[in-house]
Amino acid sequence: MASRVGDIVVDCNDPELLASFWSAVLGYRIFARDESGVAIRGATVSPDILFIRVPEQKRTKNRLHFDVCPTDRAQEDELTRLLDLGAKRSSIVGSGSWVVMEDPEGNEFCLMSKRIAKEPAPFHDA
Repeated sequence: MASRVGDIVVDCNDPELLASFWSAVLGYRIFARDESGVAIRGATVSPDILFIRVPEQKRTKNRLHFDVCPTDRAQEDELTRLLDLGAKRSSIVGSGSWVVMEDPEGNEFCLMSKRIAKEPAPFHDA
């Protein structure tokens, strides 16, 4: 028996802004909202992402972050798309294979050079 990640929860000041941004980045859709926040959903095998309103501001580097990989274009083209959506380059320097970026509230994430399939491959035990 094992567990799986059902939801990823992101504390934020503006749940609508971040839900819209991350929906566009990941190709997810907004599927629920209430006074506490907004939830987005992608493929059935992916965890939902919940953006929950909190009063405090982000103060330090994230202890957990997303690595996003292009599905249908080169890293440089995806970088341009993410910047157009409202992402910013971080002052943290990545390596040759990733670029460190920030979402509209300053949460760091990495844009990887590795391209992955749009739908995850089925998992098979070895």
